[in-house]
Amino acid sequence: MADDAASPARAAGEPAPLVVGVGASRGVPAGEVLALIEAALDEAGLGRPAVVELATVETKAREPGLLGAAARLGVPLVGYPARELAAVPVPHRSAAALAAVGTPSVAEAAALAGGGELLVPKRKSSPEGRPAGATCAIVRRPHLRPNAEQGDGPPTRSEEAMSIPTTESPHDLRHHGDAEVRDDGGELTDLAVNVRTGTPPAWLRERIADSLTALAAYPDGRSARAAVADRHGVAPERVLLTSGAAEAFVLLARALTVRHPVVVHPQFTEPEAALRDAGHAVRRVLLRAEDGFRLDPALVPEEADLVVVGNPTNPTSVLHPADVLAQLARPGRTLVVDEAFMDAVPGEREALAGRTDLPGLVVLRSLTKTWGLAGLRIGYVLAEPETIAALQQAQPLWPVSTPALVAAGACMEPRALAEAEAAAVRGAEDRAHLLAGLAEFEEVRAVEAAEGPFVLVRIEGADRVRQRLRTLGFAARRGDTFPGLGPDWLRLAVRDRTTTNRFLQALDQSLTLTHP
Repeated sequence: MADDAASPARAAGEPAPLVVGVGASRGVPAGEVLALIEAALDEAGLGRPAVVELATVETKAREPGLLGAAARLGVPLVGYPARELAAVPVPHRSAAALAAVGTPSVAEAAALAGGGELLVPKRKSSPEGRPAGATCAIVRRPHLRPNAEQGDGPPTRSEEAMSIPTTESPHDLRHHGDAEVRDDGGELTDLAVNVRTGTPPAWLRERIADSLTALAAYPDGRSARAAVADRHGVAPERVLLTSGAAEAFVLLARALTVRHPVVVHPQFTEPEAALRDAGHAVRRVLLRAEDGFRLDPALVPEEADLVVVGNPTNPTSVLHPADVLAQLARPGRTLVVDEAFMDAVPGEREALAGRTDLPGLVVLRSLTKTWGLAGLRIGYVLAEPETIAALQQAQPLWPVSTPALVAAGACMEPRALAEAEAAAVRGAEDRAHLLAGLAEFEEVRAVEAAEGPFVLVRIEGADRVRQRLRTLGFAARRGDTFPGLGPDWLRLAVRDRTTTNRFLQALDQSLTLTHP
């Protein structure tokens, strides 16, 4: 009764938040786990919407059946170390479970690990023709909220910026700029893809071509890894070469034990897509156009143990100060900073690559944008050696091809770094020219703090404008697939002045037709 009096949410008729502890033998189907949970809830008179979390032992946190059940319930699957669960008192101990996974009851211990009242003791599924494949136990944990947004009082700033954790997104997270020019027959001027035009340069193409004579041997990444390490002034064990930055997001989602992942939006959508595919319930911090899409560290909740942010951010082109991002780093949290476009910023100011003083820092770099290697797939991760080892263990053998490794080493050489810096300086000048031209249109509002090789603009009826631009020979990136943006946003890649002038003329015609 005291619990009831202390909980305004429950007094208002909301269900008490529930944590379901789950265990499973290898290969148990998600349907069996979900059926067991629902039967336990029904028999106890508990509602499925009250479930806020599934919990299990860490070694089972990647079991597809458990991940699938969590995804279908729309809640995160939390994995606890076996030694932590072994210290949790449970009413139904099992010597077999203790011998197998190091804790006497996975379901009960995992459910009770964060405290609370055991409502449903351990139950087992009874699949026909084979031993029990899943277990569950249910705990009421009054200090949790029934969902991520509802509290006992007015929302804080971080709560206003957070979305309810779900396993589905209303945005098309798999839509990327290449879709705007795919199958166009090369007839459109591409402002939708952020790869630098005129790349890869001839010298880099020659180096890659020369590597083809070594294709009979398995790839050896040691030289390229050492070159990346030397370029950033870190030890080689802090470097992992990947098949583009996209692979790194998948590795992070699958290899790390994550309970409360947060993605700062608007930004590149692959990090969230990878986390969702791995069964995580992702929370979002949505930065606002009114604030210039600038990051306030206070928006990120304290409980976040994985935070993903881009710098400069795709698609806003905002460059967050390094000291602001550093405020997000702390023990027990992995801070992932996507610096895929940092080499397009003159001097790479505000970069965190090479920093070793921030706990849990993971920096991702891509060589596909500046060097025109999107079709070759090459990027790398900079992080603490323990994190690199965990990611590497999740990689398949020989994940990066010999030509890609040769390209990575070549792009770390002093000549290449000087060329990239010169390209960044020219790009900044070209971006200023584009922004000046856009400022002439009353209908267009650009994010003027742009520092990347692209610009985000807001135009009423942007989708109609985009379609009209296509008829005039230009492809622009739609913005409504980015969480935090809507149909009135477009992203424009920065091109040379001649191309920009032609685009501005086409934009003028498009606006005249769509905004008479």
